[in-house]
Amino acid sequence: MPTNDGEPSSPADDRLSIHSDPFTESVSDSDTSSYAVRRRELRKKYAIRMVAFIVANAFALCAGSNMVFSMYAPLFQSRLHYTQLQVNGAAIASSIALYLPISVLGFLCDRYGAPPLALVSGVLFGLGYGIAATIYQKLDEEYRTVGKPHASADKTYPLMVFAFVCIGAGTCAGYMASVSTVAKNFGKGKYRGLALATPITCFGLSGMWLSQAGTKVFYEELPDGTKGDVDVYRFFVFLALLLFSMGVIGTFTLHVVDEEDLIDEAIEELEHSGLLDGGSLLGRSERHNYGVVDAATPAGEAGNPFGDAGNDDDDDDNNAKWKKNWVLNAETRQFLSDHTMWPFALAFLLMIGPGEAFINNLGTVLGTLTPSVASRLDHTSAATHVSIFGITSTIARLLIGTMTDLLAPSPKTQHVQMGPGRPSSPLGRITVSRVVFMLFFAVLMSIGLLFLASGAAQNHTDRFWVVSGLVGAGYGAIFSLTPLIVTIIWGVENFATNFGIIATVPAIGSVVWGSIFSSVYQAGADAMQVGPGQEDDDVFCYGKQCYSPTFWAEGITVLVACGLLWWAWKGKGGWQQRGIVI
Repeated sequence: MPTNDGEPSSPADDRLSIHSDPFTESVSDSDTSSYAVRRRELRKKYAIRMVAFIVANAFALCAGSNMVFSMYAPLFQSRLHYTQLQVNGAAIASSIALYLPISVLGFLCDRYGAPPLALVSGVLFGLGYGIAATIYQKLDEEYRTVGKPHASADKTYPLMVFAFVCIGAGTCAGYMASVSTVAKNFGKGKYRGLALATPITCFGLSGMWLSQAGTKVFYEELPDGTKGDVDVYRFFVFLALLLFSMGVIGTFTLHVVDEEDLIDEAIEELEHSGLLDGGSLLGRSERHNYGVVDAATPAGEAGNPFGDAGNDDDDDDNNAKWKKNWVLNAETRQFLSDHTMWPFALAFLLMIGPGEAFINNLGTVLGTLTPSVASRLDHTSAATHVSIFGITSTIARLLIGTMTDLLAPSPKTQHVQMGPGRPSSPLGRITVSRVVFMLFFAVLMSIGLLFLASGAAQNHTDRFWVVSGLVGAGYGAIFSLTPLIVTIIWGVENFATNFGIIATVPAIGSVVWGSIFSSVYQAGADAMQVGPGQEDDDVFCYGKQCYSPTFWAEGITVLVACGLLWWAWKGKGGWQQRGIVI
């Protein structure tokens, strides 16, 4: 197995590689006793890595509970008598808390590990859903008693918003803990695309199975014995207990194996990076500014910050921490100074923002497609389309993980790419860039949004699956490809920080598009003529005017995002010109 600098490694190196398979290695060590000890150690590390992988996926399979918001959002209108602006206020609060702290949480995850984040996630989930359940039960009882909640609905609304802030932050922490654990344990292997796609896929699947659980298990029973609306109180209690438990389990199991080896490999590549041409991500002058010299410089000489690191027997732990922090800080500076990162992040913003706004308002949009009040309150239909969104998102995530491993070109290194890679795929025949996959699925998302904006589904709810399917596929693929591209171009050891910085921007898109949709919807509702006896229906809107302007704008911005992504790839000084294989 070649090392990162191109030199062949020894058999012992292969046996001790953190990515080797302890069940397929051959015995070449004459000292069988020593070899047995190393073999047991490898088996132990393999077991730890696999347990972390299983728990990370299980946690992700539950952590996407925010995606079922649209299932009970109409009940916030009909039972709690919230306006559409208030309902979107709760959804936006959750989205902001989901994305805004992700860079900070990613920074902490890289430096302190995933277990603390898992615990924080469990606590925030338990607190958020516990508060939301209490408020909903209180207001729902008032609704059942007098037909409409008392003034306490407005008084408790800020606390409801706070609850969804906790839910959003808990989702953020749980997602980062799960994905970063898998990325660091498996992000340098042959099938890193599929490995990384797995927790991201599970995160998308959570919306599908939770929506079905809400409608088929936690439902209100009508007097005739049939299933009614989702029992929001019991559903919230279930989510609080489930997610708190997953957070506690993750605290004891989400560990990265041999993380120090990742840091050592990063140091080696940073030291060798100055030997490449001027198109490298770390130029010679920058490298000397950071204090790293050529690989030929002996350890301990002036200019090499790692000369004495690890040689102080009295303080090895402090040296290791200092070395790790130095590398991560240097890579963060390099990431932020890369001019291609900014259009890439903006493209992610313009793609994911519309997807977030769509899933948050899916149930409300369905209610605008038919004039019947009963159809607007058909929450089973909303759950069905949430499931369609989840299924197509899941298929896209798995497809991306598999197809990119088979068809995408192989990079020269598994870390920050400083020069040309091998433009070949594991199939050895054709190569398709990961950027091409991302552009294809972004266009699919745009088609879905423009289809809805055109009014093709108005009075034809049977066509709405086209929208939920295409938007779901685009949303899932983009969320799978973005972290994968980050690991390939900028490395895995600082993955949580780097991806956290990029993943912060969708909060802006969610807020902007959620606010625009609410304003357009409310304007449409205000313009409707309300007849006698329909006073309770004045918060609803029906017709194209309730959503069409919003989704025309969203579909166009996704196409603009495709242009930005293309420029980061093919433009002047872009990835292709720098010889980065992606």
